[in-house]
Amino acid sequence: MSPIVTVQDVVTAFADFMEPTDGELDAIEREMPAILADVDLLDAQITTLDRTPTELDIRRIRRAYRRVLAAERDQVNRAGASTSGGVA
Repeated sequence: MSPIVTVQDVVTAFADFMEPTDGELDAIEREMPAILADVDLLDAQITTLDRTPTELDIRRIRRAYRRVLAAERDQVNRAGASTSGGVA
């Protein structure tokens, strides 16, 4: 008969005392505009899943997609500016 043994690393990997580091929180904060833009796009797409999209729905999806692209562009530009010392 095999004894039941818990794997300590797996159990403690998700323990309550392990909080995100300041660096991880900063990364989430930097990515938040892109995350929110993605959520808006998904929301616009989800509303059209069970019906034929109207012209208003199509415009809403298009606007949300442009916001996603703009947020990702801004995020890449900020990352590039921080790694190159701010010189363009």
